Amino acid sequence: MQEILTNKTLSDLDPRIIAYINELISQKLAEFVQTNELRAKELSLMERVIKVEEELKAFREIEQARFEVMERRFESLQREMEARFRAMEDRFEAMDKRFEALQRGMEAKFKAMEDRFEAMDKRFESIDKRFEALDKRFTFMQWVMGIGFSAVIVVSSILPIVLKLIG
Repeated sequence: MQEILTNKTLSDLDPRIIAYINELISQKLAEFVQTNELRAKELSLMERVIKVEEELKAFREIEQARFEVMERRFESLQREMEARFRAMEDRFEAMDKRFEALQRGMEAKFKAMEDRFEAMDKRFESIDKRFEALDKRFTFMQWVMGIGFSAVIVVSSILPIVLKLIG
């Protein structure tokens, strides 16, 4: 191409050709700039997308780490709660055993009290029998005394009559 331009000078060319070449060059230049701008925008957009994806990946990793930390924390809390529940259950079992021991002790004391009351009932029954025997004696003594006084009164009433008849 240089040979063509050197042999012929630019002034020898037709102005229409020069205008056509200028127009063609400006069109091609505009197309080149436009495509490069689109490529630059696409490249910029791709870079932004890559940055967003990287940030999302980093955010996902951070969130995953946070979730793992929280999971470990929940597991430790769960273990602590289970230990507390076991301790409470052990305490309740110990209290149940103490209550059972108290219940057995109270039952034994109630049984002893019941035995003592039965013994007292037997003593009261024996005292009642003694009072009944004493009551029978007093009744017998009343009858004997009544009969004795009646006999004395009859004898004392009949004796003056008999003495008058005799004497």
